[in-house]
Amino acid sequence: MMSTSWKQEQHPSFIDFISSFLHSNSYRLNFLQIAPDFIFNNGGTSVAFIFITNWDCDDSSSVFSRVMTLKRQFRHLYVVVSVPTKEQNDSFNGSYFKHAMEIGNPTFVPVSDPEMGFEKIVKIAHARGVCKRQDVISMMKLERKRSVEQMECFLRVITSIPGIDNHDANALAGAIGSIEAISKASKAFILENTDLSVDKAERIYRFFRDPNYYLGPKIN
Repeated sequence: MMSTSWKQEQHPSFIDFISSFLHSNSYRLNFLQIAPDFIFNNGGTSVAFIFITNWDCDDSSSVFSRVMTLKRQFRHLYVVVSVPTKEQNDSFNGSYFKHAMEIGNPTFVPVSDPEMGFEKIVKIAHARGVCKRQDVISMMKLERKRSVEQMECFLRVITSIPGIDNHDANALAGAIGSIEAISKASKAFILENTDLSVDKAERIYRFFRDPNYYLGPKIN
């Protein structure tokens, strides 16, 4: 998303460059009334940008005031500043420290020209999206590992019941669910919802209710 007010301040040829660059990188450009100059949505992560295409040595205060406002609104905010001359670069550096900005909060990215600046914007947005997807994948792997560990624990508990094997345990898991649910199930419910025999249903029922049974030696 590009700010409509920011667009109006730019040369049409630069807007054409941005549009072509986004299209070549499989992005769709929308023009909206937004507070930042750009917002990218990648992999479920929103990244906001302030894009100063020509640093004004005489008007730095308004830039930093805007930065302070937007950094409270957006978790991921970057400020890209085009400083093509030494004078502009020196002015930017001096203003940055004058306004006591916290390094990295937000991150400022000085560049030598607007085209380079926009390329940096796209790269940052893409990198943020990749990191988000990797976080999601890592979480899915962790959840799968936990699920496997829980199932292994379930099988160990259920197959510790004399005469109950992995097939029986899987049948109980699919039909009844958790160990707690199985412990509360009646013999009739077990028989009605699984292919277990009457003898095995009796064993399971007694295991969770008769201390003398579940504390006794396991004999298969």
